[in-house]
Amino acid sequence: MHRRFIVPSALAATLLLAIPAAAAPGTVGAPGIGDPYYPASGNGGYDVSHYDLRLKYRPTTDLLEGTATILATTTQELSRFNLDFGLDVSEVRVNGGKARFATSGDHELEVTPAAPLAKGKDVSVTVRYAGKPSELKINGWTAWARTPDGGVAAQEPESAVWWYPSNDHPLDKATYDVSVSVPDGTQAISNGVLQSQSSKLGWTRFNWRSDKPQATYLTTLAIGRFDITTDRTAGGLPVLNAYSKDLGANAGAARASVERTTEVAEWLTEVFGLYPFNALGGYVPNVPSGFALETQTRPFYSPKQFAGGANVSVVVHELAHQWYGDSVSVDGWKDIWINEGFARYSQWLWSEREGEGTAQELADYTYAQHPADDLFWKVKPGDPGPDDQFDIAVYDRGALALQALRNEVGEDTFFQLLKGWPAEHAYGNANVGDFVRYAERVSDKPLAALFDTWPLAALFDTWLYQPSRPALPAAADAGVAEGALSARSAARVERPSSWQKIAATNTVHDHGDHGNEGGRGQAGHHHR
Repeated sequence: MHRRFIVPSALAATLLLAIPAAAAPGTVGAPGIGDPYYPASGNGGYDVSHYDLRLKYRPTTDLLEGTATILATTTQELSRFNLDFGLDVSEVRVNGGKARFATSGDHELEVTPAAPLAKGKDVSVTVRYAGKPSELKINGWTAWARTPDGGVAAQEPESAVWWYPSNDHPLDKATYDVSVSVPDGTQAISNGVLQSQSSKLGWTRFNWRSDKPQATYLTTLAIGRFDITTDRTAGGLPVLNAYSKDLGANAGAARASVERTTEVAEWLTEVFGLYPFNALGGYVPNVPSGFALETQTRPFYSPKQFAGGANVSVVVHELAHQWYGDSVSVDGWKDIWINEGFARYSQWLWSEREGEGTAQELADYTYAQHPADDLFWKVKPGDPGPDDQFDIAVYDRGALALQALRNEVGEDTFFQLLKGWPAEHAYGNANVGDFVRYAERVSDKPLAALFDTWPLAALFDTWLYQPSRPALPAAADAGVAEGALSARSAARVERPSSWQKIAATNTVHDHGDHGNEGGRGQAGHHHR
């Protein structure tokens, strides 16, 4: 499911040099937010607080018409600023007045208001647009999937470019109102709570609201014909699950898995603390892809996730992200471990709960699968680089780091950390260093000191930053069983019964069209 925009250095320089000579220094918003993994992602000069999207979609032609109103605050004086967007724009207004606009690069919409905007000013930006998202190709690819009865927007790390203008990076989170008009008999599903639904002259409008900060890539839209189930949790949260009517042989397994969403979420509140959002659910559209995505409040699941039968483990993974990844989001994409390592480890904890193998047994078996010369150990989960951002090592080696931490600090402190972290950073952003410092404070162990000075600092260095397989002493200290470390083959280390279902989710974050399922079990080692 993971795609990335790489802006070559020459293009990045071109974008920076595109500032008109008449513009005063420091008054043009940067064309990127500053993420070294994705130089073109996001923009500088403003902070968005709310998106209001009013859309109309025709499934037969894939025509999407939209009016997006963006509420933001300037963080510098702005004579011009950028939005990330790819469809055709007909009009832009800033604070009600018409603004000039132009395009550059693959997805930059440059907006010049009638008069410069002062720093610290509340601003409204309205963009009218139309186009066919599936025909918008960036490096030959689109994040919009057409289905037999509609279309779906769900991808990571970018998907908004194909259906609404935005500041497209997790550092700029906002609340959302998404209103979508579709032909009668068709449904439109998005994040949060369905506020209202009405029909007029052959069209039905669905109004959705997400009232907590949400990253752009976590916003989703699914249009089609769905079977929908609704319920409420014991605490009163609305639950909405949706299944395309044409899932074929995967329909039963998909329902048997996703219908356990409430149960899984209730268990995760015991592990991670209070559920952070205003709704719960999941949806399974008729798409050919194989990935799943933690779209906020309502994860997306490809039917292929259930091709081998029901798999609650994938539901555990995506719901764990509601805490680790959605409520607490990355500062930069290099910090992906604090999303994926924890989501993978939640699958290990679910295995413990179900009596299908403890996290320690899964750690032993995982370690045993990868000999010292395996490229698995070359990937550094704490800063994997853009090419390996979604490599399976970020998931599995990331989970090994958490098992090592659990063994070092003890059960009580470890589970205190798991609950305290999403509470302390709720609705914000954080990086790997923030977690190390937090763990140091809570465990009363000097984790953030020099790596060669304190045991737990060395632990994080060993498991997150060293491009090599931990040797016997470090692995033994981490609690990995001696049998897994010896020369005997991986087949001699007993495989936990949950392993097959967990391994079936290794493609959970693989966008699928360029998958290398015959490779070394990558979760998303694909790039653009």
